[in-house]
Amino acid sequence: KRTDLQKKYDEIAKKAKTQTGVFKVHRVDDKIYWEIPESQLGRVFLWQTEISELPKELGYPGTAVGTRTIRFTRRENKIQLRNATFATRAVGTDEGTLAGVAANTPEPILYQWDVAGESADKDKGLLVDVTQLFISDPQDFSIRSAIPGFQGVDSSKTYIDRVKAYPKNIETRTSMTVRVGAARSPFGGGGGYDASTAGLVVHYSLVELPEKPMMGRLKDSRIGYFTTGFTQFGDTDDSGSKAVEYINRFRLEKKDPNAAISDPVEPITFYLAREVPVKWRKYLKQGIEDWNVAFAQAGFKNAIVAKDAPTVKEDPDWDAEDARYSVIRWAPSENANAMGPSIQDPRSGETISAHVIVWNDVVKLAQNWYFSQAGAIDPRAQKLPLPDDLTGRLMQYVVSHEVGHTLGLEHNFRGSVAYSIKELRDPGFTSKNGVAASIMSYSRFNYVAQPGDGVTNTIGMIGPYDKFAIQYGYQVLNKPTPEAEEPQLDLLLSQQIRDPYVRFGNYKYSGIDPTTQSELIGEDQVEATRLGLLNLNRIAKNYLVSGTTKYGEDYTRLSDARDELIGQYITELSHVVALVGGVVENDSHAGRGETAVFRPVPAERQRAAVKLLLDQGIRMPAALTDPNLVDKITPVGSYDANPAQNYVISGLLNESRLRRLSDNEVVGKATYTVAALTHDVFMGVFKDINGPVMKQALSSQSNAKVAPLVLDPNTRALHRNFLRTLDGRINGNSATKTDMKAIAKMELRNTARTIDAALPTTKDPVTKAHLMEVRSDIVKILEDRYAKAGAAPSFNLMELLMGGLTGKAIDGNCWFHPMPALVKRAAELEKGE
Repeated sequence: KRTDLQKKYDEIAKKAKTQTGVFKVHRVDDKIYWEIPESQLGRVFLWQTEISELPKELGYPGTAVGTRTIRFTRRENKIQLRNATFATRAVGTDEGTLAGVAANTPEPILYQWDVAGESADKDKGLLVDVTQLFISDPQDFSIRSAIPGFQGVDSSKTYIDRVKAYPKNIETRTSMTVRVGAARSPFGGGGGYDASTAGLVVHYSLVELPEKPMMGRLKDSRIGYFTTGFTQFGDTDDSGSKAVEYINRFRLEKKDPNAAISDPVEPITFYLAREVPVKWRKYLKQGIEDWNVAFAQAGFKNAIVAKDAPTVKEDPDWDAEDARYSVIRWAPSENANAMGPSIQDPRSGETISAHVIVWNDVVKLAQNWYFSQAGAIDPRAQKLPLPDDLTGRLMQYVVSHEVGHTLGLEHNFRGSVAYSIKELRDPGFTSKNGVAASIMSYSRFNYVAQPGDGVTNTIGMIGPYDKFAIQYGYQVLNKPTPEAEEPQLDLLLSQQIRDPYVRFGNYKYSGIDPTTQSELIGEDQVEATRLGLLNLNRIAKNYLVSGTTKYGEDYTRLSDARDELIGQYITELSHVVALVGGVVENDSHAGRGETAVFRPVPAERQRAAVKLLLDQGIRMPAALTDPNLVDKITPVGSYDANPAQNYVISGLLNESRLRRLSDNEVVGKATYTVAALTHDVFMGVFKDINGPVMKQALSSQSNAKVAPLVLDPNTRALHRNFLRTLDGRINGNSATKTDMKAIAKMELRNTARTIDAALPTTKDPVTKAHLMEVRSDIVKILEDRYAKAGAAPSFNLMELLMGGLTGKAIDGNCWFHPMPALVKRAAELEKGE
């Protein structure tokens, strides 16, 4: 006799269009039913939500909303969708530990249905009406976080457009109408979206995860992988809890387990979505497949392949949002960026799929960067826009970097400093090795090589560290547990002791470690910057105007390129600033390499850094302030020197930097001191009046004759900026807690005495007035009256840089460059805006 639920099942199934997949899906008009077999209850599934289509003011196609791991359970005539959690786990056989962890990790119910029917066959399929899950945007699955100004879904104007069942997954597309406010662009620029409603297409993927998870591989701090972590209890070797991290990686198994190098059972496959511009496709494919050279070191050939997505005619049901596929997306947005997010099985770190997002204007960004960094040595880069073949190569580099993230790799900023200056200027070396030891660094392009060196390969490529890291993550070790793999992996990582090309350093200590800076190349930052500034001057003098202007067009491209060059100038200076008070982290483990994990930068390198900064970092290159250039793009150009001046001065006198210098002095490490830095900065800032020649001329015992003292506008601005910054360092609530306060006061008194001696012989009226003002300001600072007397507040470009802007340049925003924005913001602050 058939039960009531079986009869209801028959009624629905009779009217439905049915698909068979991981479980059956029935459609009756606008209603969607899932038929969940009892055998699937308790199994782990991955839920992923992406937005396929939306107005550009609200985001970009492929916007990720989020992922969850879920499972289905039954209680009487209710089917419950629960959040499956793996953040806390128990191991071993101790009943108390197992029970305690279970009691501490209940799985909440996210959604619940009445059983609408039950099949009579052996699978005993349980029918549930899931329509509202997809059209009402329930709280635990809401797209709210991805849509700026989101105010809810209008279910009356929302419907399920398409649903497809596959052997391991179910894909659902909902045409959704949402209510929005006057929301601004998520990227911070452009106008608002004023419509009260917006139309979206939201894609939901439900993917069955493997019944037996892939064996995880343990994270080691000496190599850069993103991880999936959990807390483990019950380890027999340790009575306490244990934080465990598995690296994120694709499942890659050898087709021939006995071969040294084998094809994989299933290669990592990336599809180029249908919207990717045709002219860039071959370059993007090459950027993906470039990683095969790294997989060869891990024992695989043809490990990663790139394909065009099938056309609508070839496969009308193919969706870029399908969670089974790894896809390169192209977003029609003014945002100049790219990123490589991926989704993992939380039980093992296995990457299920990845979606690299390339925003359209990253093309323009890459062209501008290449012009400002390689324009002096690559003739193709001396005219914007760049030719398509060169631009394609830049896009190849961009995508290769982002695919590296999807393979699990973090940024390796230390890869930027692996190569010597000599190697970077060697055509043979750079042709083979590129510009850095890792494409996962922010090394970008070769700004060090000089005209005449003959270097032709100026773009980043897969380097020795990348091959080493892929070997760590993907080589087959044939061990029964993750812990059993550790000795072999530790032996591999010991190569870092003798081989600087395979060392790792991310942004963990980038605030203090000069070897883990972004936008840097070369182990000698001082020499790299010296050579880089020579090239920057060549570009500004010879190609800035001719390479960015076209008959009949305005000067927008010229203005953008100049901002980029100013940004590059300050960026290169920042690498040198980082040496002062710098501490290099050496992540050595016990018995492996050096015993000291942290070492200060040698004193002689710090002195050389300060000298270069004071010689070249406080005066903008003349070619960038040429009146014939400036009068084409701005009505006022007097501020142009100030971003560099402020960056160098505020950077050198940064309190954290001063404290590190003090710390090293306290513990007896022979290094550069606060007193030496303060003296050197004073001598550099006031070298026109405080230098040895001037001191000799002003001496009562001297008959020396020098040219009359005349200070140019840049020097006068430097004095004012320095005194503003210095006042904030020695007075008020933010005064330094180091010896710099006492030393600076002594130097101020010395400078005042020199000015007193210089004033009677100074004839230039502007210079004389300026010196009198400086003398007066020194007295006010010494008496803590400077700020109270109404001096303009000091803005700290270093703190502006460290706060918020560069935070965007961490893994999610690999192509965000803060310096051009900082240049403009500094100008606004200088004007009081």
